[in-house]
Amino acid sequence: MAIETSSQYHGENQHSEQSGENPQAAPDPLPESVQEEPGAAEQAKNPSPEEKLQALEEQIAELKDQYLRKAAEFENFRKRMYREKQEAIDFANQSLLLDLIPIIDDFERAIKAADASQKAATDFTAFYEGISMIEKRLSSQLEHKWGLKRYDSTGEPFDPNRHEAIMMEKSQDIVEPVVKEDFIKGYILKERVVRCAKVKVLMPEQSLTDRETEKADPHGDAASGENPS
Repeated sequence: MAIETSSQYHGENQHSEQSGENPQAAPDPLPESVQEEPGAAEQAKNPSPEEKLQALEEQIAELKDQYLRKAAEFENFRKRMYREKQEAIDFANQSLLLDLIPIIDDFERAIKAADASQKAATDFTAFYEGISMIEKRLSSQLEHKWGLKRYDSTGEPFDPNRHEAIMMEKSQDIVEPVVKEDFIKGYILKERVVRCAKVKVLMPEQSLTDRETEKADPHGDAASGENPS
């Protein structure tokens, strides 16, 4: 009886091992894909030198493209600024010239009228009045619209900042240099002298130093001329 029981137990134990019902049996191994996952994550964290080189080349290509775009934009900006500056220089006086064109037309009409009057032997007064009218119109246009004003110098004290003396003349009637004649008039542009007047200047007979000496010692010459004996 004991032998049968042992053999029966041995048979049941063998049957349970074959059917997989043994609780102490070892677990099945994991799939290969699951086993490789830690290695793939580690590989993603540490790329190979080839991958690093490829990433750097892509970054360099992107930066180069950005540089070329910025360089092209700057070159276009520089050309546009140069063109606008040149246009501003070329057409800076456009408004002034447009104001002068009608006056040039008046000169042409005056010249034609002078030719006609000469052929007809008429009075020259009409031609003179026409030229005078054009001159006044031009001066008024330049003064009131553009700030260019012509100034007279005759009778004014000589000022080297406003006058250029091209002739001088001595005079006993003055004590300071005075403009006697205005050969070429000067011009002021918005309170700044842009062309000095060319004038003839009257100079006093005695210099300022001589007059000061005479005032300080009015009897100096007489005293020096007395005979001490």
